[in-house]
Amino acid sequence: MSAATTLVAGPELDRRVVESVLLRVAQDLAMITDREIEMTAGAVERASQRSEGRGRIHISFKLGIQQGDVVHHGCLVIPLPEAISLAGYLMMVPDEGVKARRGATTLDVPTKDALMEVGNFIGGAFDAAVREIGVEGVRVRSEGCQGVRAGVRPAFKYEEGAPLVIARSQCRIHTWPAFEALLMVPPLG
Repeated sequence: MSAATTLVAGPELDRRVVESVLLRVAQDLAMITDREIEMTAGAVERASQRSEGRGRIHISFKLGIQQGDVVHHGCLVIPLPEAISLAGYLMMVPDEGVKARRGATTLDVPTKDALMEVGNFIGGAFDAAVREIGVEGVRVRSEGCQGVRAGVRPAFKYEEGAPLVIARSQCRIHTWPAFEALLMVPPLG
């Protein structure tokens, strides 16, 4: 980004942040899992309430987004089988082992620990992405992860009615079927 480019808060910045974050998350997760990962921004909109993952259990990777002295919160929501896949690949589980784990509804301690580490990479990727596009005064960190039932909005510190940027992303991990991820963050800038 050139010094002459100015980022103005609003839909253009929202889309730029989402696209940059998803690209960087995909690149960083691909690097640590040694598998191809794609994340493409679909609809990006502002909303006044949290959205829910559709149709199945999800993992919410919670984010703390500090802007100046204020910490806002958001998350990246991924279906459970795909989150398990990321954790498995992080633990160097081969494809057949990941396939066997994808149907699990309860997680063992090593998988939970790996999911926490995946969350750390997501937080770090988000932080790097916003810096790369020139959003100043923003720092992002992981705040853990949690399971979320189908049709339930993820829990994170949020004042109902406050604006959120919500992006539905089309994703793919390695050779597994495509899926939808959901990014919810406060407007930046």
